[in-house]
Amino acid sequence: MSDLSLSEQELGRREKLQKIRDLGVDPYPAALFPISHLSNAAKSQYNADKETRVEVSMAGRIMSVNDKGKVLFIKILDSEGLIQLYVKRDDICPTEDKTFFDEVVKILDLGDFIGVKGYMFTTKTGEDSIHSTEITLLSKSLKPMPVVKTDAEGNVHDAITDPEMRYRQRYVDLVVTPGVKEVFVNRSKIFSTMRQFFNERGYLEVETPILQPIPGGAAARPFITHHNTLDMPLYLRIANELYLKRLIVGGFDGVYEFAKDFRNEGMDKTHNPEFTVMEIYVAYKDYNWMMEMTEDMLEKIALELYGKTDVPVGDTIISFKKPFKRISMYDAIKEHTGIDVSNMDETQLRDACKSLHIQVDNSMGKGKLIDEIFGEKCEGNYIQPTFITDYPIEMSPLCKKHRTKEGVVERFELMVNGKEIANAYSELNDPIDQRARFEEQVALMERGDDEAMFIDHDFLRALEYGMPPTSGMGIGMDRLTMLFTNQSSIQDVLFFPQMRVEKN
Repeated sequence: MSDLSLSEQELGRREKLQKIRDLGVDPYPAALFPISHLSNAAKSQYNADKETRVEVSMAGRIMSVNDKGKVLFIKILDSEGLIQLYVKRDDICPTEDKTFFDEVVKILDLGDFIGVKGYMFTTKTGEDSIHSTEITLLSKSLKPMPVVKTDAEGNVHDAITDPEMRYRQRYVDLVVTPGVKEVFVNRSKIFSTMRQFFNERGYLEVETPILQPIPGGAAARPFITHHNTLDMPLYLRIANELYLKRLIVGGFDGVYEFAKDFRNEGMDKTHNPEFTVMEIYVAYKDYNWMMEMTEDMLEKIALELYGKTDVPVGDTIISFKKPFKRISMYDAIKEHTGIDVSNMDETQLRDACKSLHIQVDNSMGKGKLIDEIFGEKCEGNYIQPTFITDYPIEMSPLCKKHRTKEGVVERFELMVNGKEIANAYSELNDPIDQRARFEEQVALMERGDDEAMFIDHDFLRALEYGMPPTSGMGIGMDRLTMLFTNQSSIQDVLFFPQMRVEKN
């Protein structure tokens, strides 16, 4: 990087870096630095027995420096939080040579990583701190960190408000923006809670291919690549459903996978082209059973994160106390539009969309027309957890026909806070019916529907060997995390969301 492109602060930090090296101090030492405590643990141990001297060896990033001449008050941030260091010149340099304090410690910058050894004590202002006896520079920061402050009332000042910077430089956002790190800690807790929930029930976590010869298992536009050795196109998976059901054919009673899926579609506050889905398939079950299991699982997540089933989402409290409301898709549409679409043909559905001011195109069949009506006029009304059940057969080519109702399938989607969170079926296991459904999808593709499904002949072959009655479900983990961490944008629950190429 040219010196001409550096800011004054960056130039100053490089000058300090050279000065430190000239003194024979390595600003990026390779040696192990021992950690005896993290910040909260050190304070807890000290407060439990203040009669016993608590020796500590800790490390962290400098977040503030209060220079009192021969004494510095430095606050460092470790993985648990902030802790104050009391750094006295004569303690750090007990001999006559004070060079290290005056020319290294005194010129430390915000953002530098340091190690400290000393013992816990309480300052005159009542703050539990480390009386430092040794300071080690562990990593010199060459770029200035934004200074974000929180006052006594909890108000945040000088916060980073530019999403471009927050998402592109997440490593900075995590350090300086209050609450960001907690979102990702809770994301991990959601995943681990679900894994525990499934493992306790005997279901096996598995992995299936990301590069697939056919983009199956969902209606979506795929990313396409090319394998040079095999000289064939491959697709980044849009779903892992068909591979997981192959494993049910192979004799597993229950399998699940946390999968990275990819869809070459739009980006907004609830869509990222790369996203995480959990899919689970359990033999000898149906969608009614899956609804009950979903209620149990979400209630458990709420209790794990909040200790209660009420979860704050924006200005609303969402209750995950089971049971959840249930309503069929046709009844939901009738409730919110006054129109009964259950017996309409494609022409009548187009007229209904026109009367509701919903834009459609000629590639859309019955299923997509009904889906557009529901999405535009109904979905946003379901704030508390609600199972939307019994979808039109045209919308669900992988789903078993309803056992008592004509023209619909045994499917539900769970709506929470106006968004789909989960999608589940009684899985179609009739290979002849499944082939006919795939062929209907091909006809839609020929009409211009670029989200219609391909025929997966190997999956049909697997079904012909026999698949037991099975229920399956997929949950968008990013949306679920948004919900349980009270975030309004998917970019806020992804460490590194997809972004345009950075302009130089």
